[in-house]
Amino acid sequence: MFAILPTTLRLLLGYLLLHRPLQQDPSQLSFQLRHQHAVTNSSRVIFSDIHDSDLVAHSLVSPDPYVYTLRTSRLTTHKPWSLSAFHNARLRSIRHAQSDAALWEGIEVAGPNVTDRETLLALAKMTNNAYLAGRDSGWYDVSGFNNSIPVGWEPSADGLRGHIFVSSDNTTVILSIKGTSAGWITGGGGPTVRKDKLNDNLMFSCCCARVGPTWSTVCGCYKGAGKCSNSCVEASLLDEELFYSIGLNLYNNITYMYPHANIWITGHSLGGSISSLLGATFGAPVVAFEAPAEKLAATRLHLPSPPSTQHITHIIHTADPIAMGTCNGVTSTCSLAGYAMETRCHLGQVALYDVVSKLGWSVDIRTHSIVNVIERLLAQELEWDDEPLEDDDTIGGDDVEAGGLLRYLRWGWWGGKGDGDDKDKDKDKTVRRPVPVAKPEVDCVDCFNWEFGEWDD
Repeated sequence: MFAILPTTLRLLLGYLLLHRPLQQDPSQLSFQLRHQHAVTNSSRVIFSDIHDSDLVAHSLVSPDPYVYTLRTSRLTTHKPWSLSAFHNARLRSIRHAQSDAALWEGIEVAGPNVTDRETLLALAKMTNNAYLAGRDSGWYDVSGFNNSIPVGWEPSADGLRGHIFVSSDNTTVILSIKGTSAGWITGGGGPTVRKDKLNDNLMFSCCCARVGPTWSTVCGCYKGAGKCSNSCVEASLLDEELFYSIGLNLYNNITYMYPHANIWITGHSLGGSISSLLGATFGAPVVAFEAPAEKLAATRLHLPSPPSTQHITHIIHTADPIAMGTCNGVTSTCSLAGYAMETRCHLGQVALYDVVSKLGWSVDIRTHSIVNVIERLLAQELEWDDEPLEDDDTIGGDDVEAGGLLRYLRWGWWGGKGDGDDKDKDKDKTVRRPVPVAKPEVDCVDCFNWEFGEWDD
């Protein structure tokens, strides 16, 4: 049929077929550090360009390349129609407890391939670099104004910090956010310790970090006898100097700098939790490493709930009591250091590495550091037993064996299988994977021993 067309038309069709634009994003992207970001003492978001001579300061170890290569995969995410519509929906939720199902637009984007170990390793290195400062100052506002701009990474600065990586074709930007700086865990301390701790205790405690009668709380919402004022604790998270509010401005500034780019967000610890909250707000793909559980904070912030949060992936191992939500109680290491890390439930999905059972790790707060995750976990070529998915076609092959790792987990909130499932041998078959399958947490409840409401003083 093609042969009967006129010659001119055949040549035109042939040209269009040979030169049609690609409709899919590349399966692999390369990123390089372009900017540092920080917040001044007056809560202004400021940036600094990175020069080639400074890149050595951002390598985890000297042999590491300065260009990070990540594999991508297509995913569906939900973005608000506009930022103003999102803020209006959030205000309706705060004032009238109303939701807006028409707020969200489902779109398909390229996100990080969270089933690829090398991609997770590269992202983890980016999050590690968020704890490090470059040599060159030269900060600038996104708006381009040059008046009274302090140096955000000098000792006087105490706000949110991190880096911005940009792909070689400028189509994708990765925002990396620093986590808590505390010398006893990670980050080596520094000027951000006080605000990091404040954000931790506000976001991840049940009621203003009221762990025991001797504690000095971070807000006045405790009403005695296990009671907490819900409206008070919600209001305490609306401070414009807290990291979620600053993160909103930071994200908007990046969209100003790269208006046509696809934005991903990553972070470790507190930085991972902030990344997740921003991802839930803007629909940006997120990979968070060892992040304290942030679902309760999202509820208290009255973030409108998108139809799905599967674009948010948490990477967690079972030896980390902070991410697992077990570093609490008056005698815990976190409490002794003044941190009330009481929440257990995460947004999105969790890829859970059972390093306690498989690798013999001990539950220890020192395993929380991102360097530990990089060097002892993601840099190792390990295989993890998991249940077969519906589309797995390897059942019965050499890569499948009876039994498995995850079915022995007994975390109550993870939805582990009971002993009765042993009767069904087909369900016991597992597949070995380089990365555990990310799954939503099942039947997770935060702060079940607290009563939230309103009481007269």
